Amino acid sequence: MATTSVTDGRSARAARTRETVVEALLSLLDEGNVRPTAREIADRAGVSLRSVYVHFDDLEDLFTAAAGKQFERMVALYKPIPTDGPLETRINALVRQRARMIEAAAPVRRAAVLQEPFSPTLAKVLGLARKAMRDELERVFATELDRVRGAARERLIASLDVAAGNGTWETLRRHDGLDLDAARAVVEEMLTKLLKA
Repeated sequence: MATTSVTDGRSARAARTRETVVEALLSLLDEGNVRPTAREIADRAGVSLRSVYVHFDDLEDLFTAAAGKQFERMVALYKPIPTDGPLETRINALVRQRARMIEAAAPVRRAAVLQEPFSPTLAKVLGLARKAMRDELERVFATELDRVRGAARERLIASLDVAAGNGTWETLRRHDGLDLDAARAVVEEMLTKLLKA
């Protein structure tokens, strides 16, 4: 019985340390440090550098755990968007949700995109996120997309994907310096023009 308690206690401490290290990485990313070192992560977590490597095989393993935690954060923000009703209402709901989620994920996403070419795990996670965003567009705007066939339909989906995607939001917010309302208005206008064309 005593051995089991000791083992359970060690397992719980190890799990807490892993969680603390993951949270430290995410907090550094949230603050804009897109390439934190293992030393910076350890310092933020309040653990030794050695402890980081005891609990994670390498930085790829740590980034994988952080990607899982970031996914949980994003799922908590997600609300299903209606797939019927007036086009304007659906566009507004989609843009508001995208704005909320992209804003929340932006610092971590920037770091992930930098690391993507060197991390098969992050490449897979980002690929799944891109696919989920595209699939959502196809669900929300199925009525309008069903009126278009073949290559024209694929071009329209690609155009919607770009208009409502992370890259566009990054350009509007960071590069063009638009505030949240102005950026949403631009994206809503683009989607409206594409879907009513």
